[in-house]
Order: sequence, then structure tokens, then C-alpha cells
Amino acid sequence: MSEQSSTPAPAASDVPAPSPGSGPRVAVLGTGVMGAGMARNIAAAGLATTVWNRTRERAEPLADVATVASSAAAAVDGADVVVTMLYDLDSVESVVREVAPSMGDDAVWVQQSTVGVEGSDRLVALAEELGLTLVDAPVLGTRGPAEAGALVVLASGPDDARDRIAPVLDAVGSRTMWLGAAGAGSRLKMAANAWVLTVLEGVAESLRLTRELGLDPALFLEAVEGGALDAPYVQLKGGAMLAGDDEPSFALGGALKDADLILAAARGAGLDLTLVPGAREHLARAAEAGLGDRDMSASYRVD
Repeated sequence: MSEQSSTPAPAASDVPAPSPGSGPRVAVLGTGVMGAGMARNIAAAGLATTVWNRTRERAEPLADVATVASSAAAAVDGADVVVTMLYDLDSVESVVREVAPSMGDDAVWVQQSTVGVEGSDRLVALAEELGLTLVDAPVLGTRGPAEAGALVVLASGPDDARDRIAPVLDAVGSRTMWLGAAGAGSRLKMAANAWVLTVLEGVAESLRLTRELGLDPALFLEAVEGGALDAPYVQLKGGAMLAGDDEPSFALGGALKDADLILAAARGAGLDLTLVPGAREHLARAAEAGLGDRDMSASYRVD
């Protein structure tokens, strides 16, 4: 999560020239829970990588594999691909406006933050205003897949950008889906996130119901295990709920933000969702109980 503030203009020697290589030079803006793992995998793929985070201390652990820039503008100077993995639309928009003058004419902006449908449309318009080549490419997955390079990338943008950014997307993901014009990726991300929230809250409710009916809630997970009703995510999140393991893989506050984006997307499409509003209200109660910084599975702790 990145705060809103201004950053100093880059000094000429702020970022050392990356080592020459056959792949693109990459700048990763945002090294939080997701961005850090992604940046490490980009560097591990042999791509010269520069990283920046509003709070520099969150980027410093990557100094063993990447150049840590003291400003976003310095990070993108000389980069062929600029990846944004920031908290929300406002963070992305303000940072990109700041760095655009330092980006090369041939640089590709790969926008991987979750910003929703209206947000992606705003960023498409921003790219046109600033003369930037934009690939809208949010990802499916949380901390574990990000660290393993096993995200699913939902890419959308100009065909002539594909080959230029392929090494980057291959480094962060197990597969990439190309979906058409920029903005399609964020649209599919809303549908996928609606499913994630449905499963998360469905598991939490079934565990709570099992408990309140006087049974060991672990029996629910045992009953569905290995059958048609099971899924890896059911066991992963259900097990974490019962163990009280809420070390953030994806923060509850971020899930609440995404729920609002899903509902806004549905309203824009004239669709009245039935399950996501309930999930959103439960997440809100959990956030009000002080669990916003914990993993979203912590919603199980709040009735």
C-alpha cells in the first residue's frame, strides 16, 4: 500500500545503468505484498530490474537482485517496461503522471494494480493523454503465487506490445491470457474477484454454521475434501481460518476495496449482484473490528 506524497526529482546518477542483456530493462513501481515477489522473479529471469516504493524501506530487501531507486522518476529512466503494482487508482494515476516525462518513447507501461472498470478506463485515457503505450494486465493470485512466479496474467492492450513485454509476464506468471483492447483485463479481473469473495465468504459461513450447530467446524472441510464440492482454495482458506493463521497473503482491507470495485462495475453494467454485497458487508464489519491489515480469511473471526 502506497501513500500519496511527492517525490524528489532524480539526480543524474541516482540509478546506475543496468547491466546489458538480451531482455528488456524493467522498472517495478510498488514493492508491497505482491510487487516484491513479482520484482524478484523478474530479476531472477535475468532482466535488469529497478524497483521503487513510496516507503523505501519496503524496497530495500530487493537490493540483492535489483537497483533500488530513490524516486519513481529515476526508476523509469531508461526502462523498456514500466510495471505499476500500487494500491489503488489514485496511487497509480499520480505516480504515472509524475514519471511520464522520464519514460522513453518506446517504453511500455504494464498496469497490474487492481483498479476496477472505471479506473481502467481512466488509465486508458491517461495513457492517451500522455502518449504512453499501455497494457492493462491485472493478475490473479496472492502473495504465494506472486513469490512463486505462478500468477495468472489477464493482459489487454496493443498487439505490437506483446513480444516486448512477454519476458516480464512470463517471469511473474504461469500463464498469460490476452483479452483484446486495454481495459478487458480489468473487466475479467472483476468477475474473477467476485468469485474469490464468494468462495471466501461461503467457506467462512459454512465453518461458522457447522460450529454453531454444535459440531467441530473442521468436519466441513473433511466432508468436502477431494470431492466435486472441493477446491484447493477451499482447503487453503478454510484451514487458515480454523488455525487462526491470518498472516496477510492478501489483506482484508484490500479485499474490501476490491468488493467496492466489483459492485461499481456491476452497477455500471446494469447488473444487480446478490452475493457480493453480503460479502462486502461482512468484510466491512471485520475491518471495523480492526482486522483490515490481516489476511482476508480473518473475516471468519467476525460473526
